Amino acid sequence: MGVEAWPYPAPPDDGGAAHIVAGNTLPDIELPTTVGDRLSLARISGLSIVFIYPWTGRPGVANPPGWDGYSGAHGSTPEAQGFETHLHSFRARGIQILGLSTQSREWQREFASRMGLTYPLLSDASFEVADALQLPRFQAGGVAYLKRLTLMCRDGRIVRSFYPVHPPDRHAADLLAML
Repeated sequence: MGVEAWPYPAPPDDGGAAHIVAGNTLPDIELPTTVGDRLSLARISGLSIVFIYPWTGRPGVANPPGWDGYSGAHGSTPEAQGFETHLHSFRARGIQILGLSTQSREWQREFASRMGLTYPLLSDASFEVADALQLPRFQAGGVAYLKRLTLMCRDGRIVRSFYPVHPPDRHAADLLAML
């Protein structure tokens, strides 16, 4: 039996992350994390991968209105699970994994606990990092969400960005293969 293809279409490369290039510095803004501390991406030593995702659902909670109308909206849970599955391989290469969305720390803590995630998720609920980096967004139900992208960083600088990310369920494995 073969691997099923991701059931949602790939988002177009709309150029929304063209300005996020190697050498850009990360903003020194401390964000709350799911592990109880605050963390600034600018102060992380060594190599890190920050996957940025729009929203994680919860059992019994409907997706935002219009969610299905944006290609690229679906996939945050399988993307996060993929990074957890491959976490040992990233750490063996000295790479720290972090997730970032604009959801609240409390929402992310519930998600991390339910999914068994052992790496930190950062809450940019005030869009401070999103605004500083001019991260691409989309609207669903009149609310702004970050588009899915990934930053490879070293010592407070962007090494490489990946945008658009597709398919999200294989993104962690694809990054490992690239490394």
